[in-house]
Amino acid sequence: MKSTAMLGVALMAAVTTLHAQAPAKKGKSAAAAKTAAAAQPAAPMRPVAAPVLIRNATIMTVTKGTLTNSDILLVNGKIAQIGKNLTAPAGATTIDGTGKVVTPGIIDPHSHTMMDATNEGTRSVTAMVRVRDVLNNTAPSIYRELAGGTTTINVLHGSANTIGGQNAIVKLKWGRPVDEMVMAQAPAGIKFALGENVTGKNDGNVVVVGQPQAPKRYPQSRMGVEETIRDEFTRALDYKADWDEYNARVAKGEKDLIAPRRDLELDAIKEILEGKRMVHSHSYRSDEMLMLLELSDEFHFHVQTLQHGLEGYKIASEIAAHHTGLSTFADMWGYKIEAYDAIPYNAAVAMRHGVVTTINSDDDGRARRLNIDAAKLIRFGGMTEDEAMNNITINGAIQLGIDKWVGSLEPGKDADVVIWTGDPLSVYSRVETTMIEGQVYFDRQQDANNRQAMVAERAELEKEDAAMNPRPAGRGGNGAGAGAGASSTTSQMENQ
Repeated sequence: MKSTAMLGVALMAAVTTLHAQAPAKKGKSAAAAKTAAAAQPAAPMRPVAAPVLIRNATIMTVTKGTLTNSDILLVNGKIAQIGKNLTAPAGATTIDGTGKVVTPGIIDPHSHTMMDATNEGTRSVTAMVRVRDVLNNTAPSIYRELAGGTTTINVLHGSANTIGGQNAIVKLKWGRPVDEMVMAQAPAGIKFALGENVTGKNDGNVVVVGQPQAPKRYPQSRMGVEETIRDEFTRALDYKADWDEYNARVAKGEKDLIAPRRDLELDAIKEILEGKRMVHSHSYRSDEMLMLLELSDEFHFHVQTLQHGLEGYKIASEIAAHHTGLSTFADMWGYKIEAYDAIPYNAAVAMRHGVVTTINSDDDGRARRLNIDAAKLIRFGGMTEDEAMNNITINGAIQLGIDKWVGSLEPGKDADVVIWTGDPLSVYSRVETTMIEGQVYFDRQQDANNRQAMVAERAELEKEDAAMNPRPAGRGGNGAGAGAGASSTTSQMENQ
């Protein structure tokens, strides 16, 4: 039986497997084709996930209950079977899950991980900008979040804008190109924001009497925020009507028509009106959240989630009536005026009123321990373990419209799987292995081996550097001629 440590080796073997060379095109010699191919940059190969069978583990499926002493088989990046005494196919890696717990990958519905820029704050409406354009697939936080069991994140534009940029739903495939990380099948989304971040109440500007001040950006008040949204949707309705008329005339066979002028900003708002783009709105106060829900009634669009929504418990029934989700913090409050009425029971109260709730991070550090934030819901609000787990798995998938593929352990879904040393809701448990689509992207034993290798590599490099660049005498170093006094002084300084 192969150990968990072998998974890292299997990963490297899969990544380094060479594809067979394509035959040369007609009309070109094999040598010419080879030369042309060499001139092109090599496309990164997609890792091939070998079958994996995890035996005799506790499996928290999330949607189908918790199974003890059971097996889960992963084939071709999908969950193939869950049950007892499953047979491993040829070439499969078998993992002994005795005493361990297997869960779906954690989903973070509000993240800014991987972003090289968070806000385009020069305008209040920037619906045309795209988070996908600034994703950094080398961000160290990706790996750290994998070590905490997080596999999928909703990367959102910042909250400086009434209507911000377009989101990106990403799987944390560490080391892979951005195009492989973005979930192409996920519904499109966009960030809205309400409250102090938009109106600039906490922008940190210092007013100096007699000195010129930077010009203020509209809006500066809550009524200005509402007007900005209403104005944008009013313009988008006109824009949509122009395109609907044009497309209808084209469908009738009319010729020589001039299409309406393309507007990238209004394209995104038009998609909201057509139900093709989800609204995820940063919000804190109940009156502001209620304002947005009423605007959605007025313009006939849907608010998919209220992000943070710290006063959601005050209007839980209204949120539920609009079929809007609430993605909140477990226990963050008091850090600004609009967060003063937050309570740790927010998610539990909303859930009891029929709202689909989740816990989000909004922070690279917190994204590493969302399992502990979920555990707090048991303490504050009396959720069951299953309900708490829902808040970091399947509920996030539902809110993002990706529950067909992720969020629970079911045959046919993506093999986004986490192996824990124990109960994932315990502070004493750790992630051993994190897989995405059956491929290992974090393995604790392999990580420990890599750390040792890096320590050895660094020592060797420092040794080579010292040999090539000896420290000159008389400058406090230990090079030739430095003398005993210099060595003693250096040692004393290091001790201090």
